[in-house]
Amino acid sequence: MSTHEHAGHDTHAHGAAPAHGSLRSYLIGFVLSVILTAIPFWLVMTGAIQNNQVTAVVIMVLAAVQIVVHMVFFLHMNTVSEGGWSMLALIFTLILVVIVLTGSLWVMYHLNANMMPGLHEMREMP
Repeated sequence: MSTHEHAGHDTHAHGAAPAHGSLRSYLIGFVLSVILTAIPFWLVMTGAIQNNQVTAVVIMVLAAVQIVVHMVFFLHMNTVSEGGWSMLALIFTLILVVIVLTGSLWVMYHLNANMMPGLHEMREMP
């Protein structure tokens, strides 16, 4: 008997494992990924949206949707797999990333505002 059987856990049980994706789900994920990549490329290359800020927001939203498509169709993440722990780990990771990015931007903004010399001060320097 292995150590896993002694502990009462069979890590190789196939009945409890989450189902892997089928060819159909992989193809759906691939087609969605191609579409979600082609739309931003088309927006930028044709200039379909005249406002650059709106184009940037649309591209960021489509990027977020593409991340979700990859997680669902290729990484098989859902609230059921591994008792929900993989989703909880993802949420925790996202919170940490948001905290780090927000803090970094805040620090860089304040360093720029408080420590960089102004244009008129730079002209007076020898």
